[in-house]
Amino acid sequence: MRLVFAGTPAAAVPTLKRLATLHDVVAVVTRPDAPLGRKRVLTPSPVAQAAEELGLPVIRAARLDEDATGKITALRPELGVVVAYGGLVREPLLSAPDAGWINLHFSLLPAWRGAAPVQRALIAGDQELGASVFQLVPELDAGDVFAMRTIDIAPTATADQALKTLAQDGADLTAEVVAGIADGSARSVPQQGEPTLAPKLTLADGLLDWSQSLDQVFARFRGVTPEPGAHTTVAGQRLKILEAAPAHDADPLEPGQIVAGRSELLVGTASAPLAVTRVQPAGKGAMNAVDWWRGQRDTEGLRAGS
Repeated sequence: MRLVFAGTPAAAVPTLKRLATLHDVVAVVTRPDAPLGRKRVLTPSPVAQAAEELGLPVIRAARLDEDATGKITALRPELGVVVAYGGLVREPLLSAPDAGWINLHFSLLPAWRGAAPVQRALIAGDQELGASVFQLVPELDAGDVFAMRTIDIAPTATADQALKTLAQDGADLTAEVVAGIADGSARSVPQQGEPTLAPKLTLADGLLDWSQSLDQVFARFRGVTPEPGAHTTVAGQRLKILEAAPAHDADPLEPGQIVAGRSELLVGTASAPLAVTRVQPAGKGAMNAVDWWRGQRDTEGLRAGS
């Protein structure tokens, strides 16, 4: 098929690469180059870089406005494919391809419609993650579903690790749906169940609440790692928590109480402690958690969340 592909982050790259080996990708739409790093160097999106490596034409657009719509429509695509582009596809572009647009979404729809499905699912403690390919409609993530797949994720996987696995499996799922659309065998069904929403995370979503149970604290840590990042306060200073794991076998501590071990800091929750191994203090680089603790002038009475 003649495809237009729209995507931006690394999670969209596996699908682009897979489709490019099977179909005629006439254009790749992605967000404009963005300033990254301390020096704010303008850097192409992961999808733009992959497209250029594949020799595919790239359309950079912050939104799918009249100009972008004209460029895409002129290519006369048979199908549009979206994977985390970061902008809405509206009419008349929505109806421009012969078969419309399909979207690979990293949730088991109608669960977690929105920008952060994997993160919100992990924060909520969902035991199952998955991917869905659905027909794009004006309403957010509400179209009929062509295919859905539940995907096994390690119980300690953080959002970036889970998304990497989902992106690979999602690429296969999308390729299967596109093949079905091409030969006329694809069938879609309405979404079943009550929708839940997955709005974009903010910095505030990363704040750990030590009065919650270990399972709840660790679920939030997984969901906000690496972005926007899990954090707490100690003596009024923000401390980012980069690496942590449950310490179910450790003796209970009071919520927020910190005890140093040989290679980890144990931080109390409402149940068992969280073992913290790597942190980043405000204005400093990442470091071993125990080294950071030893560097405090006076640890007497210091607590997480204070």
